[in-house]
Amino acid sequence: MARNSLKDSFARYLTKSAAVLVLLLLGGVIFALIEGSLPAIKQYGFGFITTERWNPVTEIFGAKAPIYGTVVTSLIAMLIAVPVGIGIAVFITELCPRWLKQPISTAIELLAGIPSIIYGIWGLFILAPLLQRYIQPALIATFEGVPVLEGLFSGPPYGIGILTAGLILSIMVLPFITSITRDVFETVPPMLKESAYGLGCTTWEVVRHVVLPYTRTGVIGGMMLGLGRALGETMAVTFVIGNAHKIGSSLLAPGTTISASIANEFTEADGELYTSSLIALGLILFVITFIVLAAARLMLLRLDKKAGK
Repeated sequence: MARNSLKDSFARYLTKSAAVLVLLLLGGVIFALIEGSLPAIKQYGFGFITTERWNPVTEIFGAKAPIYGTVVTSLIAMLIAVPVGIGIAVFITELCPRWLKQPISTAIELLAGIPSIIYGIWGLFILAPLLQRYIQPALIATFEGVPVLEGLFSGPPYGIGILTAGLILSIMVLPFITSITRDVFETVPPMLKESAYGLGCTTWEVVRHVVLPYTRTGVIGGMMLGLGRALGETMAVTFVIGNAHKIGSSLLAPGTTISASIANEFTEADGELYTSSLIALGLILFVITFIVLAAARLMLLRLDKKAGK
């Protein structure tokens, strides 16, 4: 008994130390970001977020364009990847023949293992020319004269730009959303689904009224993991977004993101204010990610409260 008690105490302190270490690392990252961004914050204040201009020569820096690019490309990626990923997970768990389930699951996991720079090279040399020649001209012609959409799909078809970056991100986050959603779908007790089928429910009704409510926490968690990947992706986006510090009304226009701006310019930052502005971009990205995760947690709490848990 004494030996077991000693082992339990050691395991308790070891796991507690690991948890405290994570908090210390997070605190250290936050402190380093705040300390490094103080010169830019003191120089520009809140105007750093609302200023679009970025000129290292005159030392005028604004984060509006990178913030815009980060948010818009991530939203495009999630709008594409979430329904497709959930649809693939539903097919694998509910409709897929047994002989086809393993090859599809393996292919999805292989997509998750491809390095981001490979996605970037593929996007630059394969996807961007296809978009420039066929997809973007068709979008421009289709939405010509349509309110709002005409502005979103206007201008010359560069091939690279905000839309291209969003498409690349959607392909990158799709395996994460699909894998997690598939795993949580498989945790649904077979008795619940069999009971619903016994009552005459269709597959769609079983998925909508049984599978999704039972697994909503895991599904939202997978979506948040994919969104976190999209927000922080660097190399693939850098290849295809155009790296232009400006906000265009069209999704076909070049732009930039926070991570792409840091990756492109950090090695060239030769002044304290320049470096501090790039670190401030990192701090803003950290805050955006924190807000997204906090909002997801609050949404889950409200859903659990509404369900009476």
